[in-house]
Amino acid sequence: MLFKHPELLWALLLLLIPIFIHLFQLRRFKKTPFTNVKILKKVVAESRKSNSLKKWLLLITRLLLLTALIIAFAQPFIPGKSALKNNETVIYLDNSLSMQAKMGTATLLENMVQGILKSVPEENVFTLFTNDKIYREVRIGDIKNDLLALPYSKNQLKLKEINLKAKTLFSGTEGTRKDLVLISDFQISINTPITDSLPDINRHLVKLAPENLVNISIDTVFINSISSDNLDLKSILSTNTELDNSPVSLYNGEKLIAKTSVTFNKNKKGEVIFTIPANELINGEIVISDSGLNYDNNLYFNLGKQDKIKVLSIGDADNNYLRRIFGEEVFQYSNLSLKSLNYSLLESQNLIILNELNSIPVALQNALQAFKNTGGSLVIIPSGQIDLENYNSFLMGLSNTMLLSSVTEERKISQIAFAHPLYKNVFEKEVTNFQYPSVKSFYTTKSAIPKILSYQGGDPFLVGEDGFYLFTASISKENSNILNSPLIVPTLYNMGMASLKIPKIYEMIGGKTTVDIPIDLTKDRILKVSQKDFEFIPFQQSYTNKTTLTFDDYPEVSGIYDITDEGKVVKHISFNFPRAESQLQYMDLDELKASGKNDNVEALFQNIEKDNSVNELWKWFVILALAFIFIEVLIQKFLK
Repeated sequence: MLFKHPELLWALLLLLIPIFIHLFQLRRFKKTPFTNVKILKKVVAESRKSNSLKKWLLLITRLLLLTALIIAFAQPFIPGKSALKNNETVIYLDNSLSMQAKMGTATLLENMVQGILKSVPEENVFTLFTNDKIYREVRIGDIKNDLLALPYSKNQLKLKEINLKAKTLFSGTEGTRKDLVLISDFQISINTPITDSLPDINRHLVKLAPENLVNISIDTVFINSISSDNLDLKSILSTNTELDNSPVSLYNGEKLIAKTSVTFNKNKKGEVIFTIPANELINGEIVISDSGLNYDNNLYFNLGKQDKIKVLSIGDADNNYLRRIFGEEVFQYSNLSLKSLNYSLLESQNLIILNELNSIPVALQNALQAFKNTGGSLVIIPSGQIDLENYNSFLMGLSNTMLLSSVTEERKISQIAFAHPLYKNVFEKEVTNFQYPSVKSFYTTKSAIPKILSYQGGDPFLVGEDGFYLFTASISKENSNILNSPLIVPTLYNMGMASLKIPKIYEMIGGKTTVDIPIDLTKDRILKVSQKDFEFIPFQQSYTNKTTLTFDDYPEVSGIYDITDEGKVVKHISFNFPRAESQLQYMDLDELKASGKNDNVEALFQNIEKDNSVNELWKWFVILALAFIFIEVLIQKFLK
């Protein structure tokens, strides 16, 4: 027990005064002469020594009364575990998409917000952060409206990220109690292999997860097959429980154009196929209905006539393999010899291939340098008898690269840079046991450009980055068998695809997305992206034959967006939320270390307040003083 005003306890010394008065009779008796002895017999003798029980009880009662009053004025209290420390509270509120799950009549997020509003005392100052917002040192009244209108976020912080972010929000003051409250459904996707133990910080976990929730998710949609008249659109769906079937609808804008039913297999996966007209503009939406999460019940996409990627190869060498790889469905391929080359055509191309040239004319070097500087992609395939000096004068100015010397020695191409962007989504796993292609001769190089394919000794066969690719050997049939290898098709095809980043039928929100629009903007024109009343300007870079748009933080809402140039729609693009949180698999909180674990926000904050509170006792001592007054009255009245 502690006292707010311990100096008042000195008043207890005053209790000695009534004790002294009681022990020492200070009253003096006056002598009175009597002439009649009979009168003396009627006088009661009074002794200086008082041993009356009543007087002892009254003394004790009054001493206790005064003691209770003095202690009451000193304001005694019993502190909680951390009541004598300054307190800092940081709250993490998960507002990810999985918090759309229903619990009762409200979503998980709505339930948690109401719990916070009811539980956090109005006078408390705290910091709250979500997956994309921070409210520093606020009171609950300051952010009440923000919490009630809190939107769902495309982001989901991992536990390690939450810990690191929380650390930055606490002060560095020593001797303070620091409470970190994590309020989430704790999906498995939030976990990380290594989490900080957060020393000196009390971590409290509140898990609120739905029970027996049925969720169906539209995972993806893609073109399965295409003919001159129709295309088959395949959509993959999944569920978290055993279901027989569920209806699936396909809309073009607001018009229903197809409806079918999906049947799920034992792996809880299902697929549907829609056959629709080819080369028809479709702003599509696949729709399902379930009682689970809302965000994965719709998947938006766009179909229409795609802009073909323009590919030009220059040279007299065999180009039949190039013509086959760059087919007419996606590419507009052409081949010209040096003699018939019209330099004015270069700037309109997306990809230019120098196919086995012995030397590169200076005029062509200058034109290609300008082409590359304006965003074009360039592939150089040398012949077996190149003019090294001529090539190097071009390569040094273009990429600070040199071809050093020719080596006549058979080498196998055995090393693949699987992480290179050129091979993204090409290999399911890193293969090491395929039949390696080989070359009979090659050029050694001096270059800082990343390797894509290498010989078994480590020398590069193909290097490239940022739209520039250089082979270090002729790939003609006389020098190499790589044209018979499965490597050549994805390598060259992806070079072509990367030269003009045609929008996919849909993009994912939250990831960095780059899209090329084949439009040449003048100096003051910009492309805008809009949906209904929402409009934003993405980062964009204009080149001679295209404009590159980069999407990162925006958009934040799924749907079909218009890309406009001075109010005119030039293209549609669709964005969807990632499906990572649709599986509804949750962590066991026993896996995590924490000061407290609850399934109720109110209970957690009650425990924290209890630790931070002070149990004041002065009222009890006032009641005790009143009780002693009542006891004294009873003694005076009934004890003779």
